Amino acid sequence: MESWSVDQVCNWLRRSNLGELVPKFREEEISGAALLALNDRMVQQLVKKIGHQAVLMDLINKYKQQKYGLQSFAYVCEAGLPTLPEISGVTVQMFALSDALDCSYTLPNFPYDVKMVLGEKKYPDHSMRIRMVDCLQADMTKYLAGSLYPNSQQYNIVVGALMQAYPFLNEDGNGFLVWKRALKDRFKYVRRAIEDDEQVLKNKCKFGHRRGQSRKSLSAENKPYDVKVQKEEESAYLEGDATYVHINWLKKEYMKTLRNWKEVNNKMNATIQIRRKMICDKTPLKDILRLFPFLRCPYQLFREFQLLTHMDVYQKTVKILEIYSESILSLCLVKNNPINIMLQEHLKQNTDENILKHMKMTAACLLLPDVFGDDSSLFAAVNEEVKVLTPVLEVKNPFDVNSCRFALYIEKQEVAQLSDCTTALAALVAAFHVYNIQCPSRIQRTLKFLVSLIFEMNIPQAFLPGQVKRGLEIPKHPSVC
Repeated sequence: MESWSVDQVCNWLRRSNLGELVPKFREEEISGAALLALNDRMVQQLVKKIGHQAVLMDLINKYKQQKYGLQSFAYVCEAGLPTLPEISGVTVQMFALSDALDCSYTLPNFPYDVKMVLGEKKYPDHSMRIRMVDCLQADMTKYLAGSLYPNSQQYNIVVGALMQAYPFLNEDGNGFLVWKRALKDRFKYVRRAIEDDEQVLKNKCKFGHRRGQSRKSLSAENKPYDVKVQKEEESAYLEGDATYVHINWLKKEYMKTLRNWKEVNNKMNATIQIRRKMICDKTPLKDILRLFPFLRCPYQLFREFQLLTHMDVYQKTVKILEIYSESILSLCLVKNNPINIMLQEHLKQNTDENILKHMKMTAACLLLPDVFGDDSSLFAAVNEEVKVLTPVLEVKNPFDVNSCRFALYIEKQEVAQLSDCTTALAALVAAFHVYNIQCPSRIQRTLKFLVSLIFEMNIPQAFLPGQVKRGLEIPKHPSVC
């Protein structure tokens, strides 16, 4: 089959009762080699009928199994392995599949620093766990021939292999469930980019997708007309083949684990005008992120800010926190603040200087709105649900090195996951500028203080509260026009 021409592929389709697909396969010049390279995503774009998609993928998989004497990961999981018993509480029954795991799935090679930590039997920190989950997700996608929809059995096998290789990851008894949930969430996050695909929307209209919602009501909500209108509005921005090619490349590259960042930068540069036009025209955020998913990456958000302002917002934010952290924490008005009390408790439990510095910078960051008498709920939701529409930080366990989590939310939806308080603060400032969002009056003093330092402008003394004037030493910067 690998050496088949387009005509031979078309003849094979006719013999397989898939003659309706012949015109499309000729148009796309699908040869034998291209046929074997198709994955679920490509088949969805190439073939519109669900039944034809299923038959085509089944025929391709069967050929691969017969040709190479190999069973795909999906086939082994669904047909060749015993059913994994239900897992509840703190049980670790996943090891019942230990024999089958040895012959069906092998863990990927984690990055060198991750392997070193695991080799020392140390529990990885938050950022390292994210990288491990990314590796597992990419490896599962490879075994599933590009599919982004593993079943529960397949999740169980992969996480079971991880627990078997590194038992110390399950010391508290809940490791299996925690890692399985993280892996599921990662697949869900990657799939978000195709949620609004035209064919996906049509399938939702046809089959329904929400629990408790009838097929009829769902069809009424997502009419084909709505899909057509959305495509027409989108086409108004995608003028010219080059722009469309750049955006399509960015969407595909975002799905990969190993990305060509140099080319990403070039494509983002080439599409900045259309991106700015969409933002100025108040295009819904979800549509902007669907076309430019790399704006979810903090690095690209900072880079976009730099293209607009010629300022490195991240480096400026690092300097701000390094200079002002101690002064902010010494102010009397934050002495009894819950954030400061939480900080003092954690400082007693650690002696590492780097960790202590990180904790103090985190506390100073979270205390900024209180220092300026602003509404802290518009700045960060600490260990609680995000309730505002404007850019805001979600912060979980800010002083726990192993479980702290920072994320940027806009319109109550997560836009970016952030590694630490410095990245989080820089992302918050950048978000208001990049997405052209007006700053709420109840957080204006805090953000004006940060922006003044980032742009090296003089800070009006009348702008600062009394205790802040006395407690903070304000450096004198030349004004920037």
